Amino acid sequence: MVVFSGSKETATPNDTMSSSDSAEDDFRKPALPISNLNLGKAVHTLNALQQEFPEVIPLNVGGTYFTTRLSTLRRYEDTMLAAMFSGRHRIPRDAEGRFFIDRDGAYFGDILNFLRAGELPARERVRAVHREAQYYSIGPLLASLEEVQPLTGEKVRQAFLDLMPYYKENLERILEIAKLRAIQRKARFAKLKICVYKEEMPVTPYERPLFNSLRFERSESEAKLFEHHCEVDVSFGPWEAVADVYDLLHCIVSDLATRGVNADHQCIGVCDKHLINHYYCKRPIYEFKITWW
Repeated sequence: MVVFSGSKETATPNDTMSSSDSAEDDFRKPALPISNLNLGKAVHTLNALQQEFPEVIPLNVGGTYFTTRLSTLRRYEDTMLAAMFSGRHRIPRDAEGRFFIDRDGAYFGDILNFLRAGELPARERVRAVHREAQYYSIGPLLASLEEVQPLTGEKVRQAFLDLMPYYKENLERILEIAKLRAIQRKARFAKLKICVYKEEMPVTPYERPLFNSLRFERSESEAKLFEHHCEVDVSFGPWEAVADVYDLLHCIVSDLATRGVNADHQCIGVCDKHLINHYYCKRPIYEFKITWW
C-alpha cells in the first residue's frame, strides 16, 4: 500500500543543494568533547581491575607458609615477584586468604632472606636456590650466587669443558653403548674402552724433541700422517689447556654421577697403532665400567 502525503511540496534543485550543504556542514562540525564524567568512569574501572595488597603479605608457596612485607617482594622491579605484586595481575588465594604461589616452598625462605637483607644461603643450598632465583628472575641474587662456591667452580670447570669438542655428545654415547651392552648381556654392568688424550702427537720424552716445537707445530701434510682413530668406543680430545687427562676423567665420572650412573675406570694401556717411521699413537686407553644397579 502506498500512502501519499496531503501536502504537495516538491523539492526544488535549490532545496536539494541546500540540504546537501547542510549535511556537509554537520559532518565538518567538530566532535563533541567526551564528558569528564565518562572519562572518570573509565579511570575508575581501570583502577578497579588492579589488585590492591596490604602492607604485610601472607603467602602460601606450595603449601609452606611465609609472611613478609609488600616492599620486600617489590625490592627489585624487574623480578617475577615484583610483577606479581604490582597490582597488574590477579593472584589466587587459598582458603585462609593467603596469596598462593604454585611452587615448591623449600627454598623460598632463602629467596626472602636475600630480598630482606642480602643474605646468601649455605653452600649445600646454593645450587637449589640458584634454580629458584632463575624461576623468579632475581638477577642480583643470581649474580651473587655465581660468585660463590660451588657455582664459581662450575664456571671455571665449564670454561675448560667448552674447549672439549663433542663433550656432551660423547657422554650420551657412553650411556647409550653401556645400556645396550648391559641389555644384550643381561648384566648389571657394561665395560667400554675410552680414549682420553690431550695432545694429538706422541708425547714421550724420546719423541718430543724430534718435532718442530713443544706445541707440535707442523705442516698440513705432516698432520695427515698422524690422523687416525683409535679402536675404542669413545674418544675425548685433543684440547689446549693446563687441565690434564685426569681432570677430564674427573669431569666425566662426576657428570655421569649427576645422572645417577656409577662409573669406575682404570688405564689399560695405550694405543699402539703405527703412524709413520718409528712413531706410534700412544694415546692412553681407559676401561670404564658402568654399573646400572
